[in-house]
Formats: sequence, structure tokens, C-alpha cells
Amino acid sequence: MKVNWKPGTMIYPLPAVMVTCGSCEEEYNIITIAWTGTICTNPPMCYISVRPERYSADIIKKNMEFVINLTDSSTAHATDWCGVRSGRNYDKFKEMHLTPGKASVVAAPIIEESPLSIECRVKEIISLGSHEMYIADVVNVIADDRYINKETGKFELSESDPLIYLHGGYYHLGDKIGKFGWSVEKKKKG
Repeated sequence: MKVNWKPGTMIYPLPAVMVTCGSCEEEYNIITIAWTGTICTNPPMCYISVRPERYSADIIKKNMEFVINLTDSSTAHATDWCGVRSGRNYDKFKEMHLTPGKASVVAAPIIEESPLSIECRVKEIISLGSHEMYIADVVNVIADDRYINKETGKFELSESDPLIYLHGGYYHLGDKIGKFGWSVEKKKKG
């Protein structure tokens, strides 16, 4: 039996990411976000949604850029901590022993401990109610070479043990059950 449920944001799981912002070391901050995703492939674009009262919101608006740093089980504690503490009161890099690294295109730092960092420039900010959506162009991606398949040259994100968020909890990914297009793939004649 199905029942009606109150309207809400029930699209899960989502990546749990640490977004970095700031144009100089004194301004650097980390905000944990699960409201993020891809919105276009060509040109590559993504979004983050941030409550306007969050400390990072003004930093991102001032600089119009940020970095989405994917997380894994080794950064799970820092991911949660950076989501429940304010940059107004803490130097999150210092408190969580994370290393700010130099991005290639934007001024905002990357997190060196992240398996993948996505450098973004804000294209548009849309006020939605409780959150503002920052629509951004992806201007560069920095990948940890430990997760690049030597044979295919592809980034194997699943090998990094990505952290996901599901309705108030953090989880590992489950077992792979297929690949894109497997349901229509023609069987090879043997």
C-alpha cells in the first residue's frame, strides 16, 4: 500500500561534499553541502544550494567562485564537523587538520585530502526560499591520481570509497549491480 507523504526533499542518496571558498588564506572556509549536483554536461555546469545566513554565502557571493571537494570515509568526521560548525567561530582547515591546496583556475582553495576537487565559477544565483542556488560553470577538475585507472585513463571514483548522505546519515556505496547501458547491451555471440 502507498500513502501520501508531506512534500519534502526526499531525493536521496546525495554526495556529501565539502565546498571551499575564499580568495585568501584569512578568508578560506569550508561548508558541508548535500544539495549539489550536475545540471549540464556541455558546457559542464553544476550547482550548490546554500542558506543565505550561512557564513560561506557572503564569501561565495563576494568572490563568485568555489570548489566542490568530494569526500570519502577518511574525511567523514571532518565532513560532518564542517557542516555543524560555523566559519565565523572556527578555522575549519586548522581544526580538522585539512590541507588547503592551490586550485589551478579559481582563487578558492582545494582540500588536498579530497579524492576530487571541482573548481567552479558562479554564473547565476537564484533565491529559492530557504536556500539560494549557485549555478556555476566547472572551470577545472583536480583528481587524486591514486584513483586514475592506469589502463583506461578514467577516474575511478568508486575506488575512493565516496561518502554519501541519505536522509540524515552518512553511508558508503553498496555493491555495483550494473553499468550505464547494460540493460540494452547486446549479448556477444560465443
